[in-house]
Amino acid sequence: MWRIWKLFDPRRALVATAVFLFGLAIVIHFILLSTDRFNWIEGPRKAAAALVEQSMFLLT
Repeated sequence: MWRIWKLFDPRRALVATAVFLFGLAIVIHFILLSTDRFNWIEGPRKAAAALVEQSMFLLT
């Protein structure tokens, strides 16, 4: 394992890893925010909620 750190600078490798993981987390969160089911800020869209309400009305 110590030979790997002779090839790569540990500070640069750790900073690059942290930047990559932060970028990946941001991308995943934006993907989830773009979905109707997992948008925790705005909640479900009104059209989808109206459709569910209408289908519940038809079932009763």
